[in-house]
Amino acid sequence: MDLVCEMLKLTSAAALGLLMGALLAEGVLFVPYWRTLAPPQFFTLHKEFGPRLYRFFAPLTIGATSFSVLAAVACVLAERPGRWATLAAGVLAGSMVVIYFLYFKGGNARFAGGRLTADELALELDRWAWWHSTRVVLGILAFLASLLGLNASR
Repeated sequence: MDLVCEMLKLTSAAALGLLMGALLAEGVLFVPYWRTLAPPQFFTLHKEFGPRLYRFFAPLTIGATSFSVLAAVACVLAERPGRWATLAAGVLAGSMVVIYFLYFKGGNARFAGGRLTADELALELDRWAWWHSTRVVLGILAFLASLLGLNASR
């Protein structure tokens, strides 16, 4: 179980790092650009790229969360050093999935519907950006916790 814990901690940290890099890029590159578009342009772009973004981010999010939760379970059961940091990483990563169901599933569906006025779209993009920033902060904390858990084994 010790080796399993250590391998899962390493995989969790790597997956969380990859996910966080991608989410940071999305927030810095896409969101400001989306805000410059008129609603018809935005909805056309979203129709084409929304499904692609989902296909890109869903496996990253599921993988990072799954490895983080598995690492937490394995390390707590094995009573390994760093288990509490690893548990924190698993909980924080899991919260990112919860946020998807709390906001992003519905928010993205509103974008896909393509029926928002310019004012409604601006408000929805503000909400989207706020939830995205929240998710990024939680993800960075999860990543840092995973690194702490990994470092505790050294």
